[in-house]
Amino acid sequence: MQNVLPTEDYENQLMEKVHRLKGMMMPFSAPEPEVFRSPASHYRMRAEFRIWHEQDDLYHIMFDQQTKQRIRIDQFPVANELINQMMQAIIAGVKDNSLLRHKLFQVDYLSTLSNKIIVSLLYHKKLNDEWREHAITLRDQLKANGFDVQLIGRASKTKIMLDHDYIDEELTIAGKTMIYRQVENSFTQPNASINIHMLEWAMGITKGAKGDLLELYCGNGNFSLALAQNFDRVLATEIAKPSVAAAQFNIEANQIDNVQIIRMSAEEFTQAMNGEREFNRLHGIDLKSYQCETIFVDPPRSGLDDATVKMVQEYPQILYISCNPETLSQNLETLTQTHKISRLALFDQFPYTHHMECSVLLEKRN
Repeated sequence: MQNVLPTEDYENQLMEKVHRLKGMMMPFSAPEPEVFRSPASHYRMRAEFRIWHEQDDLYHIMFDQQTKQRIRIDQFPVANELINQMMQAIIAGVKDNSLLRHKLFQVDYLSTLSNKIIVSLLYHKKLNDEWREHAITLRDQLKANGFDVQLIGRASKTKIMLDHDYIDEELTIAGKTMIYRQVENSFTQPNASINIHMLEWAMGITKGAKGDLLELYCGNGNFSLALAQNFDRVLATEIAKPSVAAAQFNIEANQIDNVQIIRMSAEEFTQAMNGEREFNRLHGIDLKSYQCETIFVDPPRSGLDDATVKMVQEYPQILYISCNPETLSQNLETLTQTHKISRLALFDQFPYTHHMECSVLLEKRN
């Protein structure tokens, strides 16, 4: 079946989000939001599907969130063109191969604007050398058909990489090409066009900033590296090991020499800053040498914990990107006691859904 997007309704759904965000930000005297539109289709860089076996037929499915009914997916206009092409190629490559097909229950896709893709095949069975041989044949067929692909097999406590578990994205940001390593099964920005808007917006509003930047939840260095040119130094924290390793690679690949990544959670870093705990991971890093005038946070949907909110309030300038305006609003109840919102932006990261990505720049009250 053809999965159809209501593209003719894109403007209406976006304006509904703008109206909703303005209402949520009204208690904080926020300015008018700057609005950044997504492409109306083919905007998502990653997708996950269950696989349905029906006699000789094999196809991708999703489940309706309300009715839980199974929906067959042959084309998926939410995902970029590369994922759509690969979906057809994977079905064609696996359908008549009993070993690759047997007990396959899910396929995950992670793609880039630079035309690279990771395909992860998930199984309810043990994977062995015979599976690897058949997977190598499939990978070689895909490459012969023009795909720049990494193929991965996953089962319980098993991960088989034929080559790598990462791909390198290339984004043109404010006229400059930047390289971002993206690791399978780790967080990446799902909407690349909106990610570029977010990076350029953050770069624009911090241009001419003073001192150093502290960033919490830095992931693979997505924002840290783009913002580094606006600050003397950047100190960034991230807890996930694969993301930290990707960030370190990205620092070198982009020849950036003023970014330091620490593997710590935001909560741990707050404890270190408050002198509550000492961490071996901070050995050789003089936190007091940093003159951070700006702090950047991009927390998970749960927002900032109370201790981190208090720590964040110590900084003259707070740049907060949120994937959940409700927890942002809760944090703003405290943050606006000491800071005022000078900029507000809505990034339509997730079209045709209730979800919103938004950002505020807060500046310390006199």
